[in-house]
Amino acid sequence: MPGMGDDTGTEPGAHDREGRDHAAQRIAAWAAQGHALAIGDDEVFVVDRPADGPEVAPPLLVLHGYPTSSIDWDEVVPALGADRRVVLLDLVGCGLSSKPDRAYSLFGQADVVEAVAAELGLGLVDLATHDMGDSVGGELLARSLEGNLGFEVRRRVLTNGSIYLDLAQLTDGQKFLASLPDERIADDAAPDVDLLEAALIATLAPAGSPASDPAPAAVRAAAVLTARDRGNTLLARLIRYIAERREHEGRWTGAIESHPSPLTIVWGDLDPIAVWAMTDRLVERRPDAARHRLEGVGHYPMVEAPEAFAEAARSGL
Repeated sequence: MPGMGDDTGTEPGAHDREGRDHAAQRIAAWAAQGHALAIGDDEVFVVDRPADGPEVAPPLLVLHGYPTSSIDWDEVVPALGADRRVVLLDLVGCGLSSKPDRAYSLFGQADVVEAVAAELGLGLVDLATHDMGDSVGGELLARSLEGNLGFEVRRRVLTNGSIYLDLAQLTDGQKFLASLPDERIADDAAPDVDLLEAALIATLAPAGSPASDPAPAAVRAAAVLTARDRGNTLLARLIRYIAERREHEGRWTGAIESHPSPLTIVWGDLDPIAVWAMTDRLVERRPDAARHRLEGVGHYPMVEAPEAFAEAARSGL
């Protein structure tokens, strides 16, 4: 859940002009791989990618974070999908999905995931989650423990997200957005694409980190899709999930800790928000979990170090 505000310390759009030039192509290529599913009153963008070869494992269901979208996983999908089907979706309010002006809840987002899984006939899955997707995944796991989930989770990969809010280092931008009323931000007050890009960059590993070298187009594309269809004006509505996850941490983090499916933790150790210490606590409470430390990587390991991330994730799946 990267920070949004004018305190990032990075000149908007300065990451690399290449990002501006190629982001549109990247978005078009990603959009061409997916389709929209009608879920209730919303259109949910879904990428349902078949395995490259014989399927030897259950489908992988992927949940992205706030405020970005499934395109974050673009560079790692080929490796993750070498021998399995991979299903990714943009949660409502994000990416290429509908962006209605309404109150948002992670319970509702979990309902969307369940509905997509039902539409696609998913029965047994492996689950990979990031950031806000960790909390949506926590609700799915809680439903599984209660016997109320419409599919079964075999294995899990968990990556950088504030699963323990008392350890999270929220940015000033995040705190500011969370302090706003739960309503659409005026267009002239909402962060533009350049500011969104700068905020995303501020959550990555510091410049010069040898293990983190995100493609400029990937960062720019994430910002463009966040702002698409006035999504930038919904950031204060979407960030309500922080308060909601604080209220339901016992349920969601408890399910992450206790669900019997094997757990693999893949974490960028320079994440300035979801800090490495969170994994220490999780391993204490789930000692059988496998943990992979991606050194010199920040909040978006699948963007910053796709090869290392994919290798670690595959080892757990």
